[in-house]
Amino acid sequence: MSKSASLVRLLRNRWAALAHDLIMIPVAWLLSYWIRYNIGEFPAHLLARAVQLLPLVLLIQGGAFVYFGLYRGVWRFASLPDLSRIVRAVAVSTALLAVAIFLLIRLEYVPRSVFIIDALLLVMLLGGSRMFYRLLKDHSVSSKGLRDKVLVVGAGAAGEGLVRDLLRMRPLVYTPVAFVDDDPSKLGREIHGIRVVGTSAALADIAEQWDVDLIILALPSASSAQMRRLVEISEATGVPFRTLPKLQSLVSGKVSFTELREVQIEDLLGREPVKLDAEAVHERLTGRVVFVTGGGGSIGAELCRQIAVTEPARLIVLDQSEFNLYRIEQELQQRWPGLPLNCELGDICDRTGLEQVFSKYHPDVIFHAAAYKHVPMLETKIREAVKNNVIGTWNVVQLADRYHCSEFVMVSTDKAVNPGNIMGATKRIAEIICQTMDRRSETRFITVRFGNVLGSAGSVVPLFREQIRRGGPVTVTDENITRYFMTIPEACRLILQTSVMGEGGEIFVLDMGEPVRIRYLAEQMIRLSGHQPGEDIEIRITGLRPGEKLHEELFHTDEDLTDTRHDKVMLARSRKTDWDTLQASLVNFEQAVAQGDSLSLEACIHNLVPEMTAGQTIQTD
Repeated sequence: MSKSASLVRLLRNRWAALAHDLIMIPVAWLLSYWIRYNIGEFPAHLLARAVQLLPLVLLIQGGAFVYFGLYRGVWRFASLPDLSRIVRAVAVSTALLAVAIFLLIRLEYVPRSVFIIDALLLVMLLGGSRMFYRLLKDHSVSSKGLRDKVLVVGAGAAGEGLVRDLLRMRPLVYTPVAFVDDDPSKLGREIHGIRVVGTSAALADIAEQWDVDLIILALPSASSAQMRRLVEISEATGVPFRTLPKLQSLVSGKVSFTELREVQIEDLLGREPVKLDAEAVHERLTGRVVFVTGGGGSIGAELCRQIAVTEPARLIVLDQSEFNLYRIEQELQQRWPGLPLNCELGDICDRTGLEQVFSKYHPDVIFHAAAYKHVPMLETKIREAVKNNVIGTWNVVQLADRYHCSEFVMVSTDKAVNPGNIMGATKRIAEIICQTMDRRSETRFITVRFGNVLGSAGSVVPLFREQIRRGGPVTVTDENITRYFMTIPEACRLILQTSVMGEGGEIFVLDMGEPVRIRYLAEQMIRLSGHQPGEDIEIRITGLRPGEKLHEELFHTDEDLTDTRHDKVMLARSRKTDWDTLQASLVNFEQAVAQGDSLSLEACIHNLVPEMTAGQTIQTD
């Protein structure tokens, strides 16, 4: 391996970093005396006292550095939080050192100003060396001013475009030195004078042979499986790596080949881009009044963005969060200034306010994304879960029928299948409401069911990012827990697609691909942040939370799952509930909510959702 790669490996070792800092402690301590006595007039008896106190200084300051977590981070990715930790560690250790020396020798032959000078020097030596190293690696500039040597993975159209643009850059920042490609027919060929020297399997040897400073993954259309493999190989080289923007962005001209970015977790967990029947969706929504409930949330906001481009006659956005509503309103007004837009602050549980919205705008199409979704929280909040997810949905469904809306699309969840928690059970009841109402209404009621979306509010990805930012630990509830994932834009494209496909009463199930182990997700996010799982950042198993399943399901075993004309959408035909049973249950729900009767709510839930996991009990405050 090259010297630069070896140095990266060395500095990523916390013990090497600790050794560096332990060396800096006596340097700063002795230098502070030298500076205090006008650089050169250092009395011998003071030098003797300074040396005599060194073991104490090393013990207190070194211990503080470890306690404040200076060795959880990686020098290559040193940032302001690392500098903040250094400042806190130095401040506390300096105060402790001053107290200790006072108690031992009453500060005899130890000038008070030495502590201040020592603290400043330590911050500069520890923080400066880290920041300098990061600057050195970020810019990959050697003492001779050489440009970054780049190894390009992928000798296709994207790789060719990348190298062409890199060679045209002025000043020249990156110097492509070689290509790597798994196509045997390309081996030995030259593109813009740069040779294809091997396959990705030999990436580590090639990176060492050419002493490269940066690896660029020029495969914007690579599948998630291909990206996972390439990322693992690139990580093993110890050389920094970047990737190109997604193919859609390159084709649209939004970004250029030289706009490199770090690999993101979405690259490793995403799937093939969804082919949307854009023309049919556009035709269905253009010139119509579209109403989105929960429009300030993760799914609702993305639905609003995708609906905006279809040129609706008017877009109505409802949300009970003032901040979320303000944020999506500002974004929509800035990106689509000509869009007829009305943002309504309101609650689907408020029948009077909701009817005023319907009476004012008479929506044609409704996308119902408003719901409470946090599983552990709702386990002890059954009244709020039923009030929002069941009665709130019932309010919107009734008004959609009364005001003769054309389509009603409800956003559901895989947790509604064999629900093992309150959230899933209430969403299953919302599905039943839509299916049952469809048989009595001119409005087409359609349900879309899918799993977790990457980056949504409350999802595990933002939580892991925050835990990694703080230096860990990253908490995983179970070693073997799995979840289905898709990106927010992909989920919303498929929701819009089902609005075109549905005839009414269906439950569409989105193809979520293969389930992902949450521990694998945590490990990859830690690696992509420049750390090593288990070394730099701990992964802690905390145990399943209330209502949490080990594995989620997308459809019930009794549901007849069939294909549709879209390869990413399946149709689940579930059991029917008669109208009288549903109405009686809804009356009971409303009475129990009004009375705060959790036991009655539990009985109502089990009556409508008998498939709820056996033994599931309701926890109340």
